[in-house]
Amino acid sequence: MYTLRVEGAFEAAHRVVNYPGKCDRLHGHNWVVEATFQGTQLDELGMLIDFKIAKKALAAVLDDFDHYYLNDFPPFNEGVNPTAENLARIIFERLAAREEVAASPAELTALTVWESPKSSVTYTKD
Repeated sequence: MYTLRVEGAFEAAHRVVNYPGKCDRLHGHNWVVEATFQGTQLDELGMLIDFKIAKKALAAVLDDFDHYYLNDFPPFNEGVNPTAENLARIIFERLAAREEVAASPAELTALTVWESPKSSVTYTKD
């Protein structure tokens, strides 16, 4: 089994609605995101997924969130709280759905979101 990881980042603000503390207030993070791919089959070049392709796909997904107030961004403007947990799941789903990811022998198995250097959450495939 091979495990490959790529990292990306974006900056965005949010507030956790009804949180009993400071996180209920508008604040921002320099979010760091790590995508984990796994598989046993390599392509004709001997790669699980080309780092360049994986990084470009992740960057395209993260660009949709960059410099946004997440609470105004779907689905967070539809009643889903913009927690790190929900953000990890949504980024995972969007990255997994990208054509270049779906076409590779690699499987996206986990996505970790850091809202600070010491606080992260990982969403894994069922």
